[in-house]
Amino acid sequence: MGKQFFGTDGIRGRTNQGAMTAATAMKVGQAAGTRFLRGTHRHRAVIGKDTRLSGYMLENAMVAGFTSVGMDVVLLGPMPTPAVALLTRELRADVGVMISASHNPYEDNGIKLFGPDGFKLSDEDELAIEAMLMGGDLGLAASPEIGRARRVDDARGRYIHAVKASLPSTVRLDGLKIAVDCANGAAYQVAPSAFWELGAEIVAVGVSPNGKNINDRCGSTHVELLQETVVSSGADIGIALDGDADRLIVVDEKGQTVDGDQIMALIGSQLAMRGELRGGGVVATVMSNLGLERYLNGQGLSLERTAVGDRHVLERMRAGGFNVGGEQSGHMILLDHATTGDGTVAALQVLSALVQSGKRASELLHLFDPVPQLLRNVRFGGGKPLETDSVRAAIADAEASLDGRGRLVIRPSGTEPVIRVMAEGDDAGEVEAAVASICHAVEKAAA
Repeated sequence: MGKQFFGTDGIRGRTNQGAMTAATAMKVGQAAGTRFLRGTHRHRAVIGKDTRLSGYMLENAMVAGFTSVGMDVVLLGPMPTPAVALLTRELRADVGVMISASHNPYEDNGIKLFGPDGFKLSDEDELAIEAMLMGGDLGLAASPEIGRARRVDDARGRYIHAVKASLPSTVRLDGLKIAVDCANGAAYQVAPSAFWELGAEIVAVGVSPNGKNINDRCGSTHVELLQETVVSSGADIGIALDGDADRLIVVDEKGQTVDGDQIMALIGSQLAMRGELRGGGVVATVMSNLGLERYLNGQGLSLERTAVGDRHVLERMRAGGFNVGGEQSGHMILLDHATTGDGTVAALQVLSALVQSGKRASELLHLFDPVPQLLRNVRFGGGKPLETDSVRAAIADAEASLDGRGRLVIRPSGTEPVIRVMAEGDDAGEVEAAVASICHAVEKAAA
């Protein structure tokens, strides 16, 4: 049976519409609380959020849900997604919640759930929670057993300490000038503080959230602000995070963008040289550039590909014993240090390599030449355009035109009503023609 609420990364949508209402959030708290009431101990949920206006509404609704089934709640306030995963474990909580729609605009929001081990929930847990949302027993607590809620003051310090501990004690960032764009999101306090405490000079942008400016022309999905800041300030490197700080995009000292593929190439090869890379390679998705695969193969390493989504990457990493994985879009999962994507931890691995190499960022971070790759999104209002004969024919024709010199990835988004059409190959003209023909067919089918 398919899921009605959970998508590729929790529950997400436009606030006060569909599933993303206060009423549903309260039920999610009740259902998740009921699911994780195990044993006779006093149960605990941890809740963090990003800086969206709707975070207050959803946070309070989820507190009502958890406490109504007998769970105490610890409120972290604005904190990165990986901080919630970390503190769920450290505080011995039974369930963790991050209220965020990641890189989406402020009008959207979402609910990400973590188990007591700090990992995102299994399909089994999500389906069990969905069954309760659809009318199952929510197990309301007797009056004396209703939970309590409290805010903690040391959450920020705990996470900063853990982030800094991901570096060897001998590595400092003294002498580095770092531009940091926190997307007016969850890391607006912790990321600049962590880098500064390690000795760097910080030029911070995207650190003035007002509830509505998260990801607004800033952060990892809009790097123009960071590029301008790096060049104008003379920074050695730029670090861009997204709204919940599980993504990382880097800008070198020349203002050139460095995506997740180059970051994975650097971190993977650095760990391999030190004998610390597990699994014999790196895990990435079908969207990662063929250039990354060729580079890793040249280093005697493999590239394991999964379906799009950091959840799929993480599943393959855990099954195959890998410790480095991620996505071209900037999700970086380093299992030696975190149970989910952590842009700040990944940034520190890049900064450590920069310090130890003595190279400029432009030299260190461009390890391979990507093959021409083009991605376009086609918005549609309903239906299943990928199942129409005309779109299938266009895809078949495009595959034939590439004739083994490239590849296609066409898929519906898991978070918004768009079809993502990607092609890559050694000939840029063939790639552009293939994408254009498929997009045209999808637009006609969706009209």
